[in-house]
Amino acid sequence: MSIWPDAIRRFTRKVKLNAFKNSVNEEGGTAMANFVLLYSGGSVPASEAERAAVDQAWGAWFGRLGSAVVDGGNPFTPKAKSIASNGTVSDGPVGSPASGYSIIKADSLDAAVEMARSCPILQGDGQISVYETFPAM
Repeated sequence: MSIWPDAIRRFTRKVKLNAFKNSVNEEGGTAMANFVLLYSGGSVPASEAERAAVDQAWGAWFGRLGSAVVDGGNPFTPKAKSIASNGTVSDGPVGSPASGYSIIKADSLDAAVEMARSCPILQGDGQISVYETFPAM
């Protein structure tokens, strides 16, 4: 049996931990980290005029965020599958269905939340979960 898989796992774990430690600032958050905005729910515009207004609202919001936008993201279709730790595949998501995502850059989780508070999905009865990421590779 080769030791390579174990060595690679240990090395990868060490690299990820060092990357995380190096990205943490004095306040315990990461300096200019990426944050995933995971959208849930939200209504679909009923008319072409409403769709145009929603598109304009999203464009204006992204414009206000400016260079903080890492990836504007995309909406999700309702089709999803989930995979359990034992390999069992089921129809549907784990937990509540998500409707889309965006990725932004901010100084802290609180700053990312503040940016997300004006997201147009909230006007259509949607919700946002904000997740901080850290460099792992």
